[in-house]
Amino acid sequence: MAAALKATCFLQLQKKPQDNLLSRPSNPQRITIPARTAFKPSMATLSTVPTVGLSETFTRLRKQGKVAFIPYITAGDPDLSTTAKALKVLDSCGSDIIELGVPYSDPLADGPVIQAAATRALAKGTNFNAILSMLKEVVPQLSCPLALFSYYNPILKCGVEKFMSTVKDVGVHGLVVPDVPLEETEILRNEAVKNNIELVLLTTPTTPTERMKAIVEASEGYVYLVSSVGVTGARASVNAKVETLLSEIKEVTSKPVAVGFGISKPEQVKQLVAWGADGVIVGSAMVKLLGAAKSPEEGLKELETLTKSLKSALL
Repeated sequence: MAAALKATCFLQLQKKPQDNLLSRPSNPQRITIPARTAFKPSMATLSTVPTVGLSETFTRLRKQGKVAFIPYITAGDPDLSTTAKALKVLDSCGSDIIELGVPYSDPLADGPVIQAAATRALAKGTNFNAILSMLKEVVPQLSCPLALFSYYNPILKCGVEKFMSTVKDVGVHGLVVPDVPLEETEILRNEAVKNNIELVLLTTPTTPTERMKAIVEASEGYVYLVSSVGVTGARASVNAKVETLLSEIKEVTSKPVAVGFGISKPEQVKQLVAWGADGVIVGSAMVKLLGAAKSPEEGLKELETLTKSLKSALL
């Protein structure tokens, strides 16, 4: 049944008859932090299979000679109900890992599209607890692992220990924190390990070689290679330097490398595959469709079409 779900998108199944990276947090308070669960399918989710972690996903894909498709959307835009449906669409259309953004008021790494999505989501009252409630219901219905994309301050506000244990309990497998410097990841990494959460770290075109090596060494799940200098957002072409960056990273690690920022077209996906990327991350293009659609239903249909198009470029 899971294979059938991957082959036929969620929306079709449901038819009835007749959306400076290493800067410090905007409020970097020094606080004292107090020193995955296995998926349990229910009778209501017989059409799904247990998910595995990020690393296991890449291992499986490598054995199959495939590259991971990793879409990103912002939680709560246009609303959490639509986010829940969008996660199912992305999963059933063949996503290998899904990144879900936690909306934040000062998203320094994000461009206009995702910033606007976060603003809309927050205006609708989207908060961490509401996202968790939604994920508790949806994650058991997904067959691919989910990674949260969150800025550091919301994590600090919750408390690192509590944050990690809470997201573990709803079935989250990975975490991307774009604005935490490598030197400040120790607490995050320790708590992530305790909770079987894979902490994904980012390296950029301007990251010095020695620092890149340290980031790669510390990253879990996969290495997130930012394709261009600046913030997120679709671009006309992929930075040609990415080919060299991929080669440099692969010289120092066997960990999978996924490329993100600026990817929005099938031809860009194919270019990254040719350059040796292990995964391709698409964010702003997805977020834009959901945010600009005339209705949630239209947005989901357009998301399905784009996902199929980008996924097909990997086949």
